[in-house]
Amino acid sequence: MTPLLYFAASLAVALGLAHSILGERYILIRLFRRDNLPQLLGGTAFTIGTLRFVWHETTVALWGFAALLVQLAQGRLTATTAAQTLGWTLIAAGVLPLVFTRGRHISWLALFIIGGIALARAAQT
Repeated sequence: MTPLLYFAASLAVALGLAHSILGERYILIRLFRRDNLPQLLGGTAFTIGTLRFVWHETTVALWGFAALLVQLAQGRLTATTAAQTLGWTLIAAGVLPLVFTRGRHISWLALFIIGGIALARAAQT
């Protein structure tokens, strides 16, 4: 079973990478060239930033799942390691809206809080 878990983790990493690269190249860039994007908060920059960070959240989540699969394969998956992995995955996910919308989409705050709570749980041991 261990080799299959490593294979699954590798697939999750590859899928996340393909999703981000191919999505940027073939979907997002073409979408952003349109002249009829919604103008939120004064323009299309917020719309573009929001769509971009939401797209890449999938990759961050897949990589977090891959980390959990590796821990499972190594027999190291515990409540503490799961909480650490979830915490850092959520904090990484929070960086995306902070960067892509310059903090205007406040989901970064919720993601940081959720990730922090998970890390605090991990530190209890």
